[in-house]
Parts: sequence; C-alpha cells; structure tokens
Amino acid sequence: MTLWLIILGMVVVTYTVRLSVIALLGSAEMPDTMNRALRFVPPAALSAIVFPELLMPEGIFDPSPGNVRLVAGLVAAVVAWRAKNTLLAIGVGMVVLWTLQTVV
Repeated sequence: MTLWLIILGMVVVTYTVRLSVIALLGSAEMPDTMNRALRFVPPAALSAIVFPELLMPEGIFDPSPGNVRLVAGLVAAVVAWRAKNTLLAIGVGMVVLWTLQTVV
C-alpha cells in the first residue's frame, strides 16, 4: 500500500508541475531562440538515457568491439539514419543484440 501511495504522490507532483507551466505560460509567446533551443531537449534526454547503457554495460567504460550493446546500438543507429523508421531500428537493434549475446 505504501508503494502505491508513493507512486500516486509522484504522479500528482509531476502532473502539478507540468500543468502549472502550461497554465502560466500557455498564452505567452516564446522567443525564437527558446523555441530553437527546446528542439534539442528530446534528443539530449534520449542520449542521456541510451549512451550510458551502450558505453558502460557493466558500469565500466567499454568502447571496444567486444561490447555487444555498443555494436547493436551502432547498427540500430545506422538503420534509423538510413530507413528513417524508429520501430525498424529498434527491432533490428534488438535482433542484433540478442544474436550477439547468443554467439559471444
């Protein structure tokens, strides 16, 4: 029960913070520099989540070709770049990762 109350509290706090920003700045005009800067937030957040997992799989920096997560991530990045299809990139990356984990 305590866990569910903690989760509910986190939901309320997160929702309140986001709603307050929308309510306070919803009708305000943002400067062009702010709009351009905000375009980089999603890739930066995704990079902060993904790169540590690719480069430090066991908590130790490993940029070698023996790092199967890094290899699978690079293959997925190439597929995403060439095909412009996120689901295809995720699928190919997972198949490469599972294959390399089985083989290596």
